[in-house]
Formats: sequence, structure tokens, C-alpha cells
Amino acid sequence: MATVKKLQTENQSDTTQVTLSEVIFKEAGVYINPLTDFGFKRIFGTEANKDLLIDFLNAFLNIDGCIKDLQYTNTEKQARVKTDPKVFFDLHCTTNKNERLIVEMQRLPQKYYKDRALRYVSFPIQEQGEKIKEKKKWDYKLHPVISVNIVNFKLNKTLKTNKYTSYVKLMDIDTHEVFYDKLTFVYLELPRFNKKIDELNTNVEKWMFVLRRLSKLKYLPKKLRNSIFKKLFEQAKIANMNKEELDDYQQSLKKYRDMYLIEYEYKKTLAERDKTLAEKDKIILTKDKVLATKEKELQAALARIAELERKNGVKLNR
Repeated sequence: MATVKKLQTENQSDTTQVTLSEVIFKEAGVYINPLTDFGFKRIFGTEANKDLLIDFLNAFLNIDGCIKDLQYTNTEKQARVKTDPKVFFDLHCTTNKNERLIVEMQRLPQKYYKDRALRYVSFPIQEQGEKIKEKKKWDYKLHPVISVNIVNFKLNKTLKTNKYTSYVKLMDIDTHEVFYDKLTFVYLELPRFNKKIDELNTNVEKWMFVLRRLSKLKYLPKKLRNSIFKKLFEQAKIANMNKEELDDYQQSLKKYRDMYLIEYEYKKTLAERDKTLAEKDKIILTKDKVLATKEKELQAALARIAELERKNGVKLNR
């Protein structure tokens, strides 16, 4: 539990106890935001909460026999060429069957996000060869690599659909059959999920709801009252954090909000610029129309003068 402060008022003889979470996070709600770095790592990135990550992955991944166990591995990866930038995964795991899993939380749109996801999977692919290169022979057999991407934006804004999960594999474009089944990209688009609590039936729907709505909830809904979500809600409760955790979350929450504020201001600036340019274009277009009208009137006047000259057999000096 969070450290407790004692507040004494002039009109009260008794002592009122107020948790740090109530003092610092009056506007933060009851539960942490899982889309913040702190929230995501607290729920999914610790050994103590490994069962939450396993349940989440089993809900979305169709792995034979399900994931029974996994190990967290190093999230920092050095490129083969040392001058190239390092890569930092949000989560990097290996399952009991040696599947390699990368789990990423992307909050804002990124122009080449799919390219980034592809580059990320190249690291666990390369490592598999490097770890057995001391063997005399290697038949190039690889363990599956799965990239799970939780994105808080629509990958394609122009696409009108409520489909919020996408599973991508290498495919033969003629037969539409999977060509290679050991490389999988999973995209979970949170803004496309709009189901209410009483509409939740599957574990997939429950996890999507929690990821999108957790920080807005005041209590654990009946629909989510199983052992996994009970544990998750306890871990996510702000009142259960100590002072150090509260400070870390406060910084993470500020960074999260600032990030969206910067994105909002950027979009606002672009919109204002586009509006200004449109207004200038409109003025230029209006001027062009006026000039075109004047030119047309001038040409008509010259034509009338020419006709008068022809009829009267005279030639005016001009």
C-alpha cells in the first residue's frame, strides 16, 4: 500500500488518513493507464505478472498447445554494424517452445511503422543463427518469430471497418495460401474496438476492453471477475503503489500526456498552415478570375473595333 499521510484540520479532533495516490493523482483515476510506459511494463513486464502476459498472448495467438511458460529476454539489441542505432523492444520473450515474441505498444502514428516492425523481427531471426554458428553444420531451421503490435491509432484511416485485429504472414499471392508460417505480425488497433462492458464475450474482447478503458474505470466489472483480471486490477490500482512507484508513474503519465499534447499542437499548426495557404490560393484564384474577365472584355472590345474598321474602311492608329 502507498505510504499514508496524516492530515489534521482545525475543526476536527480526529485524524484523517489520505493516501499519496489521493493527494497526487486526483485526476489520474483509480487505475493506471496501461498505454503509458510505466503502466505497460507494470502489467506485462515483470516476472511476478508473467501470468498476465501469458494469458494476454494466448488470447490473441493461435499457438498449438498454448503458451505454458516464457522467459523475458534482453530488450536492448545492438545492430550488426555497431555504427547503426540500437533497437529497444518494449518486451522480448522466449516461450517454452522457443517461439520468439516481440510485444510493442505504439501510441502515436508513425509513417513507417510497418517497416520498423519488420526490422525488429530481423533481430531474433539473426540471433538464432548466431547462437549455433559454432556448430559445423546448420540446416537453417528457425524457431517461429511473432511480432505483437498494440497500436493506439488506425493503421489505415481511410479503411471503414470495425475489424480491430490483423494477422499477417508471408503468403502466395496467387493461391492465397500461407507460404511461410514461422513469421507472424499481429496488429491490435485499439481505436477500432468500441464494445461496451456488457457486450464482452471472448477473452480477446475482454483484453481489448481493458487495454482501452482501464484508466477510466472505477471498479472491476463483473464481466472481468476471473483470477487473471482480478490480479491485473489489483496491480493496476494506484492506491496500491508505494511512493517510488507513484513518482515513476507520475513522470510516465506526464510524458504520455505531453506526447499527445505535442502531437495535437503539431496537427493544429499544420491545419492552420493549410488553412492560410487555402485562403491565399483562394485570393490568387479570385484575382486570376478578375484578370481573366478583364482580358476577355478587352479582347471583345478589340474585336468590336476591328469590325467597325472593316465596315467603315478605316484604320485607327493604336
